[in-house]
Amino acid sequence: MVGVETEVDLRNATWRKSTRSGPNCDNCVEIAFVTPAIAIRDSKDPDGPALLLAPGGWSAFLTRTRNGEFTPLTDL
Repeated sequence: MVGVETEVDLRNATWRKSTRSGPNCDNCVEIAFVTPAIAIRDSKDPDGPALLLAPGGWSAFLTRTRNGEFTPLTDL
């Protein structure tokens, strides 16, 4: 958990996938905006762990992703 120091209740979170994921995506991530964090989980394991990011961490992740700063898994 990065930058979030309080307990976050995810039981009533509204999870969503990217509109680019498609209806049968089996290796997607889902996000939920839960004050004070953004939660990220594996869509295949909805009862598994979730990564929590503070809003600044989420913003930085989106910026770096849009700028192509991450190595695609196909290149590893």
